[in-house]
Amino acid sequence: MTALENKANLKMYLQEGRDALLWKLENLSDYDLRRPLVPTGTNLLGLVKHVTAMDGEYFGVVFGRPFPGGFPSLADDAPPNADLWARPDESSAHLVELYRRVWAHSDATIDELDLTAPGIVPWWSEKSKNTTLGRILIHMIAETYRHSGHADIVRELIDGEAGLLTNNSNLPEGDEAWWSEYRGEVEAAAMQFRK
Repeated sequence: MTALENKANLKMYLQEGRDALLWKLENLSDYDLRRPLVPTGTNLLGLVKHVTAMDGEYFGVVFGRPFPGGFPSLADDAPPNADLWARPDESSAHLVELYRRVWAHSDATIDELDLTAPGIVPWWSEKSKNTTLGRILIHMIAETYRHSGHADIVRELIDGEAGLLTNNSNLPEGDEAWWSEYRGEVEAAAMQFRK
């Protein structure tokens, strides 16, 4: 496989993760997009806001191509976790559109540089801050899929929707009764280890 094919494959996986993350927002109210469903406050729109900033910083700042305007939620004076929730003045439409603009900016970096192109991650340790586009692509695929997985669970808690994409759930086909029976089987197996 050539370097160009490797880069195309990495970019494809990154985009699939981006698409999966945005799918988790479809057909939900603004309240459901924003509400925290676990003790750490994880919420769908916050996950998108966070991954937007990471995508923009890793493919922007790291390669000397900062995203115009930057990300105020990552500023030194921003409160902790400011990038993990949407303020009332940040519309869901704006955050989704911002994510798409960041994709375009990031994709330009990916398209214009070789996988071996050097970059510097200023927030990483001195030992590991020197990197390459190939490593950053792998890092951002992992980052995007990690948070897409979080979104998967949050979305399921909201309305039961689960799976990879609208047209490819990547889950076994089963009706409510099948899933209830399956969950019962899993619970019964777990109960054998309850103390």
